[in-house]
Amino acid sequence: MDSSDKYKTKFNYQIGVITVNERELIEKAFEAKKMAYVPYSNFHVGAAVLMEDGSIYGGCNIESASYSPTNCAERTAIFKAISEGKRNIKAIAIVGDAGFTYPCGVCRQVIREFGENAKIIIAKSIDEYKEYTLEELLPYSFGPEDLENSEK
Repeated sequence: MDSSDKYKTKFNYQIGVITVNERELIEKAFEAKKMAYVPYSNFHVGAAVLMEDGSIYGGCNIESASYSPTNCAERTAIFKAISEGKRNIKAIAIVGDAGFTYPCGVCRQVIREFGENAKIIIAKSIDEYKEYTLEELLPYSFGPEDLENSEK
């Protein structure tokens, strides 16, 4: 096993008659990356989110001259799904221009909101990727249930 194999874990999400594997999700993320609007950083990021019903939404990063309204690829994909009435993330794939590109803290928190148990795939290429749980990337996270129990 070469060093890149240690990061590969095979899975298939079976949702009704729909099967989505890592390769398909990563391919969708690379497709979305091509749409990135990044005139300032020139750093392209793409994401593809697999929802519980089997639907997939792609998103790219979108920059603004004033920087703070810039939106990451992960949130673009998730917000597209949410705007279509989807609420439960099963998996998300993220790709960037340089090696493995990880989600920022804000994106991790948004993933937590809609996919506490989601598989997070960080890909350098179609065949070279790492998989994480949200707990690994955002330990001791704050979620909706924390607002329900103010005595924690």
